[in-house]
Amino acid sequence: MRRRLVPAALLLPLALLLTACGGNSSAGTGSDTDGQGSLTLDVGDQKGGSEAILRAAGELENLDYKIKWSTFSSGPPLLEAVNAGAVDIGGVGNTPPVFAAGAGSKIKVVAAWHGTSKGDTILVPNDSKLSGTAQLKGKSIAVAQGSSAHYQLVASLKKAGLSLSDVKVKYLQPADALAAFTSGKVDAWAVWDPYTSQVLKAKQGHVLTTGDGITNGLTFQVAAPSALQDKKKAAAVKDYLERLRRAQQWVYSHEDDWAKVWAKDTGLPEDVALAAVKRTYTTRVAVAVDKPLIASEQEIVDTFADLKLIPNKVDFGGFTDTRFNGDLPPSTAAPRPSEGS
Repeated sequence: MRRRLVPAALLLPLALLLTACGGNSSAGTGSDTDGQGSLTLDVGDQKGGSEAILRAAGELENLDYKIKWSTFSSGPPLLEAVNAGAVDIGGVGNTPPVFAAGAGSKIKVVAAWHGTSKGDTILVPNDSKLSGTAQLKGKSIAVAQGSSAHYQLVASLKKAGLSLSDVKVKYLQPADALAAFTSGKVDAWAVWDPYTSQVLKAKQGHVLTTGDGITNGLTFQVAAPSALQDKKKAAAVKDYLERLRRAQQWVYSHEDDWAKVWAKDTGLPEDVALAAVKRTYTTRVAVAVDKPLIASEQEIVDTFADLKLIPNKVDFGGFTDTRFNGDLPPSTAAPRPSEGS
């Protein structure tokens, strides 16, 4: 069963993948339903996200509860829906929960995946003379405010002995940033896959530096406390997470199949989708929501609080729930090797 297209789908297809990393795009929602039974789990998703991978892997079969899908164009509005109780659970990247926590939202991180950060990059045009992060001083850099790329930029600059005040930050959402980058209006672009793969495949630029060793490479499923307090819904959440983990395992041995599905669902060219799958998607392993994960996210909280980009410096641990960890490896477990270059 396919979801109805939403207004956001009229935007540049790649912009719909903003959910993975945050940003402030408005939400567009459509809905469709899988499964059967009296219980309904309301799931927040993005184009090419959880529904697509579950369907491709055959994990939406034999559901004894219903899943009602709602599509969002980015992480923040999805988490607003979780906070409001309109969505029971949804997938986001490592940064939207930080901003939600800082705003005091009612959310709980209940599951995590750890992948490489090689798809998180700072790109420069092909004719750029820049060869290292320290050379960005005084240069203009496009980035989506509040996104994981924003944190990657801050951390990368810090490692090179610089701060945001040393560069000219241009806060642009991906569609506008891509246009600015390809037209030479900015010197660099801090961004994530599949934009990285899009630029590299089109030979429009090259990588100055990656987020490897800079960002934590985490993605999350975030639930509403009200859903977790309902025993029947909590059981459905447990089953849903197990299906997602199996679907991710399926991707490891079906990269080409998943890339084709992802390309069709998002409008990505197949070669771009496959490159992003190999560089980023197939590196992700399911991990526990544990103390090292909380500490890593706390560092992001503190960074953005110090930059006055979130109102409060909160304890991120209070926004997690570890009941679904099972026997998963720690969050520090190594990602699968990346096949991307």
